[in-house]
Amino acid sequence: MREIVNWLGNKMLTRRIVRIEEFIAEPYRTQERVFQYLLRRGQHTWWGKKYGYHEINNLETFKARVPAYTYEEFYPYIERVLKGEPNVLWDTPIKHFSKSSGTTNARSKFIPVSDEALQDCHYAAGKDMLALYFHNNPETKLFTGKGLAVGGSSHPNPYNDKTYCGDVSALIMLNLPIWAEYMRTPSMDIALMDKWEDKILKMAEATRHEDVTSIQGVPTWTIFLIQKVLELSGKSDILDVWENLECFFHGAVSFEPYRSLFRNEIVRSPNMRYMEVYNASEGFFGLQDRSDLHEMLLLLDHGVYYEFAPLDQADEMFPKTLSLDEVQLDTKYAMIISTNAGLWRYKIGDTIKFTSKNPYRIRITGRTKHFINAFGEELVIENADYAIAQACQATGAEIKDFTAAPIYFGEKQEKGGHEWIIEFIKKPDITEKFVAKLDESLRQINSDYDAKRTANIALMPPKLHIAPSNTFYNWMKKRGKLGGQNKVPRLANSREYIDDILPMLINN
Repeated sequence: MREIVNWLGNKMLTRRIVRIEEFIAEPYRTQERVFQYLLRRGQHTWWGKKYGYHEINNLETFKARVPAYTYEEFYPYIERVLKGEPNVLWDTPIKHFSKSSGTTNARSKFIPVSDEALQDCHYAAGKDMLALYFHNNPETKLFTGKGLAVGGSSHPNPYNDKTYCGDVSALIMLNLPIWAEYMRTPSMDIALMDKWEDKILKMAEATRHEDVTSIQGVPTWTIFLIQKVLELSGKSDILDVWENLECFFHGAVSFEPYRSLFRNEIVRSPNMRYMEVYNASEGFFGLQDRSDLHEMLLLLDHGVYYEFAPLDQADEMFPKTLSLDEVQLDTKYAMIISTNAGLWRYKIGDTIKFTSKNPYRIRITGRTKHFINAFGEELVIENADYAIAQACQATGAEIKDFTAAPIYFGEKQEKGGHEWIIEFIKKPDITEKFVAKLDESLRQINSDYDAKRTANIALMPPKLHIAPSNTFYNWMKKRGKLGGQNKVPRLANSREYIDDILPMLINN
């Protein structure tokens, strides 16, 4: 069986490399083909008829006629699909919905996932991930062992029990081809458990005797799993358990705050490889195609058409968006997508910047809603991740999680400021030095923050709370947000999250 899998894998990976080379060579033609394909598939849907897709033959008409919506604005149409109404947004039945956090009108978002999205986006990109990895590392032995996937759970759709909802990772696992299922661990009954604490224990018990060669997952939850495996095995280095482990495919949150932790504590090997992926509930958008560059190749032929809105246009219903040929390097854009699951001009909420145009590579810079701009400082996730990493490096610290929020005038001090709660794996040698380096790095990378900090004009130095072990885990558990695609909100422009966590510090 393994020989058959290896043969099939090598044939498939060779074909995928050819496909990648093709869209890199012709990015604009590739995206135009995707655009026309989506229009054809959408014209006979309720949505396509509403906006006259049969009359649209160019992008300008599309942008002038079709509004760009957030999830909350788009939800009434998704709700109709959730309840089983056919042909609302896409022309084939929607049997799966990816469930994720991040909405203001409910605990969870439900993103439609068509068969086309599964096959031509998520699975195609997964094959691209392996193809690029094998292309860059021809000596790899990845297929000699198992891939450990730290995923979520699934359950029947509460509106229509003939369809299913779950984390996108769970939906992908449920529909894996036989050869891919053979190469993964743990068993499906464990991988899809919904009680996260029980699941981590079962996963650790089931996988610690396997020959795990790769891991896929969110860094935060992967750390919990590895720590449980080490606890059960009595080992101090995961390579003493999985001696052939060679790569961690990671996504969902920035890896920068975790990079030194993984290298120094989790996997103590200079040969361990790390590959970032941009796999969201709405689609699989990017892959790290070079190990020496911490940025991702934008995937252009996977059933997703991209528009890029300057940040001052991000909240508009008819934003003046840019196509791929119009974007500039090192400029932040809000990403708007139309997909082969019936998301039309959908505001995904992520902000990105282009680091290269030949080929098109991107970095995720943050969220359109996850930021701090209480005093004109425009602090985004990218700034916070960089500054945290610099402060850790300067003080020998390693973090597990963090969040930050503004301190408004008249609340706890006469001038404004930022309040940080950080949970460390390894605390800084000098706390004051950590705070100073955090502040210094933020000033270095963000001129607006620096201007407000000059002579303490508007912002006082950061205020730091060191959280006891498992604070964020317990907070996420309290909110019903353990595991899967759920992640700690790094920045907030309100004190909603931080004020909920602070009493947990006092009680400890």
